[in-house]
Amino acid sequence: MTLSAEQIIEKRIKDSVTYVTKTVFPSRTNHHNTLFGGDALAWMDEVAFIAATRFCRKPLVTISSDRVDFKEAIPAGTFAELVAEVVYVGNTSLKVDVNIYLERMHKDDKHLAISGSFTFVAVDDNHRPTPVVCDKMIKGF
Repeated sequence: MTLSAEQIIEKRIKDSVTYVTKTVFPSRTNHHNTLFGGDALAWMDEVAFIAATRFCRKPLVTISSDRVDFKEAIPAGTFAELVAEVVYVGNTSLKVDVNIYLERMHKDDKHLAISGSFTFVAVDDNHRPTPVVCDKMIKGF
């Protein structure tokens, strides 16, 4: 059975979902004993980059982080599970949504704490935008 281009893209999106779990140690916290916001943003950008790269397997640059909502502070001594998923594929760009779930180590209460979106552009050897989806990707599947 041959897959259509849309089915291949959907499969690549599904296969690129990325999960990373971090422990929030005191060295990563601020004076409130909660995760530094900058660390959370860096973690989110990294996991978004991994998902985006898994999708297109091309060099990428982050061009924007869109609306990051800090719904709840993440205290020291908890786990932070980051989940990244490609939600939009354009010509040279793609958008990845990232959610951070807070999970206490000794309690079953995992829930959403932070969410945001990151946009990436695929670049060629000259650092110029290049298509994120190419014929080779579609034909090679």
